[in-house]
Amino acid sequence: MTSNVSEAEETTVTGGAAEASEADRALGYEQARDELIEVVRRLEAGGTTLEESLALWERGEELAKVCRRWLDGARARLDAALAEDEETDTSGDGRG
Repeated sequence: MTSNVSEAEETTVTGGAAEASEADRALGYEQARDELIEVVRRLEAGGTTLEESLALWERGEELAKVCRRWLDGARARLDAALAEDEETDTSGDGRG
């Protein structure tokens, strides 16, 4: 059976979730975001086969998860820093 899905896209889709996740974990936020933008652009442009569109959609979902993990991690770090500042403010003022 022949497929029009590129080899890289096929690896992402059929290469196993563990392999894709490991590669995606190495992506920085900006890299994942930029690739996601490109995936969306290609989907919006049309002209792809159903198989290509599905592969792009699945890749976009994985990239969105990578971006979400980065943003969640940044939020957690910010929350921790703010909580630390609050502790310092309340314990360092002589009233606590």
